[in-house]
Amino acid sequence: MTELNTTPTTDVTDVSPEALAALGAGHIAYVKQIRSEDVPSLFPQAPEIAPGLKLFTLHSADGTPIMLTDSREAAIANAWSNELEAVSVH
Repeated sequence: MTELNTTPTTDVTDVSPEALAALGAGHIAYVKQIRSEDVPSLFPQAPEIAPGLKLFTLHSADGTPIMLTDSREAAIANAWSNELEAVSVH
């Protein structure tokens, strides 16, 4: 006899973007590569940066920018030091 899985499931289409972002709040952060031209929109308080540079940002699960750096490794290290699991997005 085959045993049926009785674990309830949720259709992904039933989860709002806000609820999805809240799932990782305080636990997950993501690293994203950006161009220096994108810095003012994410970090308005940052000093002017030369155009054409490849930079990395660390964001909380809900998309809030946490930090800006010139290396992916530094962004991941900052996540770890704040007890966050870092993931990359492309």
